[in-house]
Amino acid sequence: MLARVAQFCYRRRRLVVVAWIGIIVAVSAVGWGAVGPDFRTDFNLPASETRQVFDFLRERSPNDGGFTGQIVFTAPQGIADPKVHDAVESVFTKIAALPGVSVNSPYGEAGAFQVSESGRVAFAQVRVSNRTQKEFEEIGRTIMDFEVPAVDGLRVEYGGNIFYKFEMPASEALGVLAAIIILVLAFGSVIAMGLPVGTALVGLITASGVIAMASQIFSMPDFSIAMAAMIGLGVGIDYALFIVTRYREGLARGYDPETAVVDSVDTSGRAVMFAGATVIISLLGLFLVGLSFVRGVAISSILSVLFMVLASLTLLPALLGFTQRRLDVTTWRGAIGLLLPVTTAIPAILFKFAPIFLVGLGLAVIIIVAGFFVPALRRQVPIHHAQKREDTFWYRWSRFVQRRPWRALVGGLVPLLVLALPLFSIRLGFADDGNYPKKETVRRAYDLLSEGFGPGFNGPLIVLVQNRDGSALAAESAASVATTLNGTPDVAYASAPTPIGDDAAVITLFPKGSPQDASTTRLVHHLRSDVAPALEPLVRIGGFPAAGVDFADYLGARLIWIIGGVLIVSFLLLMCVFRSLLVPLKAVVMNLLSIGAAYGIIVAIFQWGWGKGVLGLDKAGPIESWIPMFLFAIVFGLSMDYEVFLLSRMKEEFDRTGDNATAVADGLAVTARVITAAALIMVCVFASFVIGDDRQLKLFGLGMAVAVLVDATIVRMVLVPATMELLGARNWWLPRWLQWLPKIHVEGTHHDLAAEETAGQKH
Repeated sequence: MLARVAQFCYRRRRLVVVAWIGIIVAVSAVGWGAVGPDFRTDFNLPASETRQVFDFLRERSPNDGGFTGQIVFTAPQGIADPKVHDAVESVFTKIAALPGVSVNSPYGEAGAFQVSESGRVAFAQVRVSNRTQKEFEEIGRTIMDFEVPAVDGLRVEYGGNIFYKFEMPASEALGVLAAIIILVLAFGSVIAMGLPVGTALVGLITASGVIAMASQIFSMPDFSIAMAAMIGLGVGIDYALFIVTRYREGLARGYDPETAVVDSVDTSGRAVMFAGATVIISLLGLFLVGLSFVRGVAISSILSVLFMVLASLTLLPALLGFTQRRLDVTTWRGAIGLLLPVTTAIPAILFKFAPIFLVGLGLAVIIIVAGFFVPALRRQVPIHHAQKREDTFWYRWSRFVQRRPWRALVGGLVPLLVLALPLFSIRLGFADDGNYPKKETVRRAYDLLSEGFGPGFNGPLIVLVQNRDGSALAAESAASVATTLNGTPDVAYASAPTPIGDDAAVITLFPKGSPQDASTTRLVHHLRSDVAPALEPLVRIGGFPAAGVDFADYLGARLIWIIGGVLIVSFLLLMCVFRSLLVPLKAVVMNLLSIGAAYGIIVAIFQWGWGKGVLGLDKAGPIESWIPMFLFAIVFGLSMDYEVFLLSRMKEEFDRTGDNATAVADGLAVTARVITAAALIMVCVFASFVIGDDRQLKLFGLGMAVAVLVDATIVRMVLVPATMELLGARNWWLPRWLQWLPKIHVEGTHHDLAAEETAGQKH
């Protein structure tokens, strides 16, 4: 089927290109124009005590949904100054008039605790009813737009998630620029570089439009496009690169362009399709979590991968039809004219200094114009002629490993196990506003609260008090709960109860530790398991810190099911593909090792704080609860990509020769160079997100980059040849009772490679 698709796309290449242009225009116009995106994070908590508190407050009091923010203000003359008082109270009045919003002013009797001991820092507690992420952002912007009357020395900051707006980082452009440089250096050809990058960008643009439309149906958080870009660019460039590499091999063997296109899609294209399927299957495992925002991110990532596969299998063959045999034809003028603006764009983005890029662009224009008058610039860049397989570094490396398989195995396993050790102390949670850069108002508000009151005032807990039989709640009973809470270790302050009807009251509790501190997590568990059961009324703990604890517990418990489900399905698929029991088992174990190493490194840096300053982090904190499951699902799928590309060539060689040692050496020699280039591109794409400001994207990007780097080097180039040498022909053993398994041919049509190479040399 793929051969026919490739042949059609090659022969009808103008139609295919026009069709893709039409699709891009249509989905962009609808997704970003007519329909428009509706990215939102619906705060539908899992069944938990926090959800019970939120649901009760939402039902009982629309203006008290349990979602809080702070308006923090400071003045050197003291907040009791009449001018300061009048200025901020005028703003509080406007805020309180907003629908679903209430304000507890520090100037009222109930807000006396909201003034610092020095009298120079105070905050108003803002409570907002439950709503979508988009609506939270809108209400936050509305509040910040209220003009504060000018008073000498008065400074106002806004704290809490409702006042922070996520912005797409510009750093993904760095990944694309790095990919351009790597591909040009690897191929020595602008066209050979442009095809993978262009195909991936087309797939991403199309996927983005479809994702925007899908956001109207599914709950997708605002970082869904960033995740889709990170994953899509990585796999899209890789998929196209593998097909282009196979096409070049076909031309080198003497194929005509059409035959080379059909052969590349029928072989590497099969591997691309299967590799994309493994990534999608891994992402489908996230549906086991049962949370709407997790499904939303999974759907956006799946759409991104799907369009990358479609673009690689349809648009790329059409583009190759236009290039014919000119794939490797590049003049010095073209190469220099491309690399100058690309290389200068990187420091321009990093240091936000556009003149650097303008200088590079100007020099590129000069080079291109000079090419009309300087013959040397019109000369072709020398084409890199492939070496004989036995003369390549990777063939010699494979033989080196095969001669010392036990040493290679131990030498590869030990560093991976050491890197994975921090994983055993992982603490899931959510980082607080103290991790944002100081240019953000939420960070400045966080620092003011910490200095004036203590870090715990940045994340209050909401304590709901009721009688167990549902009867009217006596004021004395609620007050006794507040007294008990104030005497509990790690509690900085528990406010006086605020009645909500006759049968319930709310107490605002401020921990001593910050919202992300382990002490706050222990306090939530202590209050629920030890303090609350000993009290006469029914006491339940809610608030954002408690929600973070419940999310961490919920997602941590389901992580094992995600891992187990993905491992089983991937094992079965690989067993069908390679007709082997040991190869898929080895692949699963080794992929777990690379993921474990990535987990260990992010724990050491983000949780323990080792080298955090290098990444622009101010302090250590927990690992975001959602990241381990996403990291596993995506990295496991990507790791399977390299496994499929490498093993499919080894299997192809083994089927031809029946010699396991030769198959391993030849398979590695053929694929190692392109896998290394592909992995380096993916590492650059993922690592580019570390440069941004958002801690979650930093964490996720670093984890992805480390996992791919480890997988493409230690695992793929050391452990795989070592274990396959030790196992010998048993690699391809499948018990008789499993022979009924369906056969999935990833290798495509088998050719007489030796004869083809001879023909290529003559050609």
